[in-house]
Amino acid sequence: MPKQERRKKCRMLGDCTPGQQATIRCHHAVGAIRQRLLDLGFVPGAKIDMVRSAPLGDPVQCKVSGYNVTLRRSEANLIELENE
Repeated sequence: MPKQERRKKCRMLGDCTPGQQATIRCHHAVGAIRQRLLDLGFVPGAKIDMVRSAPLGDPVQCKVSGYNVTLRRSEANLIELENE
């Protein structure tokens, strides 16, 4: 399967709807944002529950490592999730 096809099938955390559960595959952040996400528990293999999103879609709230975290949608779109 070509690399581009595999890439299209992956979904990002920002695309999830409330109530969905997923596992983090990787994230594409760099620099300080990458370190912040790692410190918050957004590491490969971590389970994520999407809790809710604001009425206008930004920010989003999810549960990771047993606590609730609110992220900007732009940050959530850097987190790639496992295909189910």
